[in-house]
Amino acid sequence: MKYLTEFRNQELASGLLKQIARRKVSSARIMEFCGGHTVTIFRHGLRQLLPPSIELVSGPGCPVCVTSTYDLDVVLEMSKTPDIILATFGDLFRVPASHGSLREQKALGEDIRIVYSPLDALNVARDNPSRPVVFLGIGFETTAPAVALSVLTARREGIDNYSVYSMHKLSPPILETILSSGTLDLQGLICPGHVSTITGGKVWDPLARQYGIPSVVAGFEPLDILQAVDMICAQLEAGSPRSEIAYSRGVTWEGNLRAQEVMKEVFREADANWRGVGWVPGSGLAIREEFAPFDASRLFPVTPPPSREPPGCICGDILRGAKAPSDCGLFGTRCTPLDPVGPCMVSSEGSCSARYRYGGEVDG
Repeated sequence: MKYLTEFRNQELASGLLKQIARRKVSSARIMEFCGGHTVTIFRHGLRQLLPPSIELVSGPGCPVCVTSTYDLDVVLEMSKTPDIILATFGDLFRVPASHGSLREQKALGEDIRIVYSPLDALNVARDNPSRPVVFLGIGFETTAPAVALSVLTARREGIDNYSVYSMHKLSPPILETILSSGTLDLQGLICPGHVSTITGGKVWDPLARQYGIPSVVAGFEPLDILQAVDMICAQLEAGSPRSEIAYSRGVTWEGNLRAQEVMKEVFREADANWRGVGWVPGSGLAIREEFAPFDASRLFPVTPPPSREPPGCICGDILRGAKAPSDCGLFGTRCTPLDPVGPCMVSSEGSCSARYRYGGEVDG
């Protein structure tokens, strides 16, 4: 099976682990940004396999998890608009806001539908021409182009009952915020593979050089992660931090130029509110003025009740890499996948969900 079993080869993994152990690196604390990487690391026990000198730390790479409570509160309030249909990805459906969740709102009678893509939401708008349909846009650079395409398609076809509430986030600004804060002692970054298929590997190079921290784009199989760790250690050994691509079967240096063009046509950079971090300048995507008829934040302005965080939940600290799931007093008792308190336990890419599902790990 091409590109799956090849990247789970025990003999190759053993060779990589021995090579990492031979590197002249006294210690390295490495943050993986992407939630997909986090799941792979927990699922295959990579933290336990790596030398004790190598510590892996999970970062803010789960788009559902980093969505602020305020944005969730806005969405819940918007769902009460007469005749409105909200279309959302499944993970967001269960994330607790200050006063409930989309799942609870649907149980109360609001029309909230789970879709698999923004084009599915566009079909909902086509099928319900007399009702406003709002797609809840979340995700990083990976999903933003498809959402932008749905807006362009709606304008071209004259579908005037379709709009997007953009909660999209950009990856490089939040990593720069974490690195510039000086609160985490990091020696390497495993950069997100899916995001980099769009942005290219080039976007990580300024961060690597400015902060002197090796950055390697990785795929999503165990050998992908181990290769990235080895490449980071090799850079540390040589004292030459830069951006490299270990996921060349999916990522180029320049990225997907057409997807970048579509994204920039519909969206502009804007300040964004991140769970556990707060407002980060230029780290979000807002719909441009020329596409205002498709901007749900303009069409359906709402004022939600005051936001409040779940008592005892430390998702914000976990997303910053400051704490691990096992540091949370709610983990595995009050907070489980069936009854989550915070978003890190809801999303399949959340650190708490991965830790709970695969267990047996020693948190870094």
